[in-house]
Amino acid sequence: MKIRLREVRERKLMTQDELAERTGVTKTTISRIENDRQAARIPTVRKLAAGLGVDPSELVVAQDAGGGEGGESV
Repeated sequence: MKIRLREVRERKLMTQDELAERTGVTKTTISRIENDRQAARIPTVRKLAAGLGVDPSELVVAQDAGGGEGGESV
């Protein structure tokens, strides 16, 4: 699942350290997700969205009809 974490985090004027502290997700994990080195799991997306004060759907990037991930909803 691809998410636009950096875009939303920067719009909220929040550092990776601040987001990590608010969510319990490590700064390393946040960095890896932002740099497409690690896929974000649904529970992590929910934690990150809560820490940013947004709906999880705001973080998710729509996938093409033929190449998307499974039908899991956030």
